[in-house]
Amino acid sequence: MSLGGYLIYIALLLIIPMWAQSKVKSTYKKYSKKATSSSMTGAEVARKILNDNGLFDVQVGETKGMLSDHYDPRKKIVRLSSGNYHGQSMASSAIAAHEVGHAIQDAEEYAFLRFRSSLVPVASLGNKMSFFLIFAGIIFQMGNLLLLGIIFMSAAVLFQLVTLPVEFDASNRAMGQLVATGVINNNEERETKKVLNAAALTYVAAALVAVAELVRFILMYTASSD
Repeated sequence: MSLGGYLIYIALLLIIPMWAQSKVKSTYKKYSKKATSSSMTGAEVARKILNDNGLFDVQVGETKGMLSDHYDPRKKIVRLSSGNYHGQSMASSAIAAHEVGHAIQDAEEYAFLRFRSSLVPVASLGNKMSFFLIFAGIIFQMGNLLLLGIIFMSAAVLFQLVTLPVEFDASNRAMGQLVATGVINNNEERETKKVLNAAALTYVAAALVAVAELVRFILMYTASSD
């Protein structure tokens, strides 16, 4: 790869995640100002959907930070950032329902969620070790080290790819639950879905970047082996 091509490649790796994050923030900002017809807070939305699905043991809590919302499967708690916990907007409802979608996946032992959970230790090790091994292999021209680094990176990339169906499924569940429970009406579906789609972009962008990096190092390894 020429220097110009390499610089373009690096720029794309930086631009894609930045664009995805910008899209999420702008969409969230827009729809955090639009209240739903039900005027329920994110916390109320989460509690209602959980109760309607019989998940009375799952708690709803508030957490600090912007868009720090997540579901903790170990403690069985949906944590919503302050803005979404108290907010009555389409964005708050969408994000709360999405996180509850993960709680429903957990209760139903959704296959991709279980698979992703099993990958966590390997993916964590892969993230920590892969670049060290790859760059050591490149610097010292040791093909075996480079290959080992690629194997470690593959585990981390697999985790990113498995995350995609988990997140998309949670969003699909969220839309269904929001309509079924009457949190939003039919006229609000399109706008609420925009929030969920924007959030999904961050996972797609992360997966694209991870795959591109893995392919680049694989090509580098095959070239050095010729």
